[in-house]
Amino acid sequence: MTWFSTGASTGAAAYAAPPQRVVSVNLCTDQLALSLAAPGQLVSVSRLAHDPASSAMAETASAYPVNGSGAEEVFLLNPDLVLAGTFTAAATVQTLRDLGLRVELFAPAQRLADVPRLLAQMGAALGREDAAAAAIDAFERELAELSRPPRHRPRAALYYVNGYTSGAQSLAGDILGAAGFDNVADEAGLARGGTLPLERLLLLAPDVIVRGRDYPGQARAEEVLAHPALQALDGTRIAGTLTDRDWICGTPGVLKAVRAMRDLRLSLEAGE
Repeated sequence: MTWFSTGASTGAAAYAAPPQRVVSVNLCTDQLALSLAAPGQLVSVSRLAHDPASSAMAETASAYPVNGSGAEEVFLLNPDLVLAGTFTAAATVQTLRDLGLRVELFAPAQRLADVPRLLAQMGAALGREDAAAAAIDAFERELAELSRPPRHRPRAALYYVNGYTSGAQSLAGDILGAAGFDNVADEAGLARGGTLPLERLLLLAPDVIVRGRDYPGQARAEEVLAHPALQALDGTRIAGTLTDRDWICGTPGVLKAVRAMRDLRLSLEAGE
């Protein structure tokens, strides 16, 4: 349990007493707090926490009041700790701090190895270090089990609206790699991610294409996901759509995405 027990920096200072009224204004801090907070400690989560399309813990979050992440609304909740992301509006964060509130900022995960760090940071912020240590241990054990080296690494592409893809140096790309796939975005020179034109994708001819979510309504940006040329690729499997909620936050919930991709790889090996 390397990340927690060795005293590595978590980005959170030690406080004399755990906070009693915690408000989260960010989807990913919602889920970290829901995982670790003591009963009654968390008093409000962001609106996205209740959205099952976005939140991997929507059912759990439904028991908590929501907030709109605005400074005035949050201040009126009388929190002694506000949990926010580094991409939360800077004006909101500064206003809350000017009002005397403690605001803890969490950077988004860029890789699976960030999950233990974020759990440790949240545990320190909430005064729930023991719960965080247990969560880190469980996460690392399950990830190690899911990430056993495969006999063969199929080539895969993650493909979203507007032809966007995620490279290996991203959380989604790291999930794909841990599940035993090579990422064709790397072959296209998109280590972090970027636009992968349909023509380039066809020439790369991956073993599997995992499509992004097709949102309700009509948009030309989504047409690429259903292009007939994808269906015509010989020897390429179109693997449905990935579930956003399991891929976007650095929480133990990402293990569900790793497991789904690992199972997909195993089905390819079995010729299903």
